[in-house]
This record gives sequence, structure tokens and C-alpha cells, in this order.
Amino acid sequence: MSVFEAIRLAWQGLLANRLRSSLTMLGILIGVGAVILLVAVGNGASVQVQNQVSALGSNIVYIYPASTRGAGGVSQGFGSGSTLTAADVAALNNPQAAPHIVTAIPVTQAAGNMTYQNQNWFAPMTGSTELFPQVRDYTMAEGAFFTADQVTANSKVVVIGKTVVDNLFQGQDPLGQQIKINRQSFTVIGVFASKGSAALGNQDNIAVVPITTAWTYLTGGRGKNITQIIIQATDANSVTAATQEATSILAGTHQVDPANPDFTTQSQQDILAAAGSITGTLTVLLGAIAAISLVVGGIGIMNIMLVTVTERTREIGIRKAIGARRRDILLQFLIESMVLSGLGGLLGIAAGWLISTQVSAIKLGTTSLPPPIVSLPSVFLAFGVSVGIGLFFGIYPANRAAALHPIEALRYE
Repeated sequence: MSVFEAIRLAWQGLLANRLRSSLTMLGILIGVGAVILLVAVGNGASVQVQNQVSALGSNIVYIYPASTRGAGGVSQGFGSGSTLTAADVAALNNPQAAPHIVTAIPVTQAAGNMTYQNQNWFAPMTGSTELFPQVRDYTMAEGAFFTADQVTANSKVVVIGKTVVDNLFQGQDPLGQQIKINRQSFTVIGVFASKGSAALGNQDNIAVVPITTAWTYLTGGRGKNITQIIIQATDANSVTAATQEATSILAGTHQVDPANPDFTTQSQQDILAAAGSITGTLTVLLGAIAAISLVVGGIGIMNIMLVTVTERTREIGIRKAIGARRRDILLQFLIESMVLSGLGGLLGIAAGWLISTQVSAIKLGTTSLPPPIVSLPSVFLAFGVSVGIGLFFGIYPANRAAALHPIEALRYE
């Protein structure tokens, strides 16, 4: 018997029990659709995180205070080493010593409890220099950023993000308004253009003041504390060289061993690699969870095929009696099983693709899910697995049908 004849017989057998065949395919449809959808959601989250990290700048290096180690290699705790200082920033801005560093800026941070009239809002408060927008890739939507003269003069001015504007001013024009930050009055002189929010936090919920002003009014008497130094390398390819230059310079100014420094460095590429690893693992986990339903659908196919073999025992006996070979019976029932899984897989692909186009409209509070991205490899893999499941779970029923003795099959009632 040819393959085409086997397909025709299998199709006739499925049409003879349309409802049962449809319910059997439904299990595969749900499994394949779930795989397509969940992998697409994982891919979408991965791309969103990568885009957000890239928006922070691909040529940025962060330097943080770290712990030193005493005798015997015992850690003395975070922040026990030399504090990052303005002298460190000046040393890093020396183009002769660090040719791959465009600029380095100090950053200090404080709580930002802000009030305007009867509105209250909290945003992380950042103190830095006039080069902050350049290094962190922020642009201005309204007003202007503070100048070097305002940094020198300890001016009580602030530049805020869109989230702060929306929650604090309730539609009013923020420029020139007086707000209180930790009970100190500040004048709003600018608003950042929106950069969005995702897994790495809300980049629009930010307020930036001159670092000298933060030291004077907001850091609670901690002196000229620098919580981090942000370095801008010449380009993405120079990040490693800039990191090595910064490590060498700070090891010298802090008089520590470069192999055991009292500071840590982290580049945007490090963050991107870590984020990519996490989201990749998440995508695989989501796909594996969805694949469980495929296995359940395969068990359903096996169950229905066993019932089909039992119902058609006399038919099998007649076909064997008139010359059908064992492989003909085996091929017929295997193809029937694979047609069930294959059609279910195609319908599952269509369902998963359709649902994925609507997922981004789902709101979780004030945020929405990342737009799913359906990848062709996941589509081909899901369809291939569905057909493979039909083959795997159809082998036993098909083999059982092929092994029936024609005399016993003919006598079966």
C-alpha cells in the first residue's frame, strides 16, 4: 500500500469520528499555542530589557565603593575601603592617563520626598554635575539642565522626569515652580524627555540636582559623599580599555592592589549579559512549562488511537485476510495519529500567533506586558514536536493493530 493510500484511509477514519478527532486535536492545539505564546512573551521581555539597557548607553562604566580585605583575606565589609572622592573624578578626567575615557562624573544619592501644594511624591534623588545628561543619555523635553556655574554656586534647582511631573503637578506647567524636597525649597528648571520603564525600573521617576547642592542640603551631613562614579568611554568598543584605565588610576590614588581593589566596576555590557542570561532562562522555562501540555495532548492521542484500534478490529482482520501486510496496517494508524497531531499543531500555531498580537493590550495596573515576539524557530520547533509526539504516541496503538492475528480479528465482536 502506498503512502498516499494510507493517508486517504487515515483521513476517512478521522472523518468518521469528527467530534472525537476534534477533541483529540484540541489537546495538541492548546499545547502548541501555549508554547508559541509563552516563548513569544519571553522573547518580548528579553528584547525590552535589552533595549532599556541599551538606552542607558552602551559605553558606560559604573564604579562603586567596595570592601577591602584585611589580614588573612577577611572581608571588612562593604564601604570599608577608601571612599570615592572628587580627586578620583579629577584623576579619571585626565586624558593623558585615560585616553579612552571621554568624561567621568560623580553621583551622590539621597531620598527624594517631594511636595508641591497638596501633592506628594517620592523619587530617587540624584546629585551630579552639568554633564549628567550627556553621560546618561537624557534629553530635555522642557526647560534646560543646570550649568557648571549653578553647580559651583550650590543653586537650589532641580530637573525632574516625566513620572514626577505627572504625579506631582497633575497637568500644570512645572517650569519655574517651587517644590520642596526633604523640606528644602527647589526651583524646577527643566523636565527630561521620557525614556520609559520596564524590568530595570522607571527611568522617568528621577530628580537631579547639582551635586554641591545635594551635599549641602540633602545628604544629611554625610559630607562630600560620592556613591558612584559614572564613566563615559569613547565608544562601545573602548569599554574594556576604559575600565582597565579606571582600575589602574583608582588603584594608584587609593594605594591598593589592583588585584584586590576597594571599588568595583560594572559596564553596561555586563548588565546586558546578565539580563540576557536571566531572560533567556525565563524563556526556556516558560517554553518547558507549556511543553507539558503537549505531552498531555500526546497521551490523549494514544488513548484515542487505542480506542480506534479496538473499534476497528474486524476491519483490520478483513484487510489482513485479503492481503494487507503488517507494515500497511502500521503505516495507516501511524499516519492517522500524525495527522491528528499535525493538524492540531497547525491550528495551535495560528491560535498562539493570534493571541500574541493581543497580549500587549493587557494592563497590569498602570503598565502593560511587553509586546510578544513570535520567532520562526519556535514555530518550526513547536510544529515539529507536535508531529513527533503524534508519531511517538501513535507507535504503540499502531503496532498493536498491526500485530492482530487475522482469524482472531475476524472473530472479534
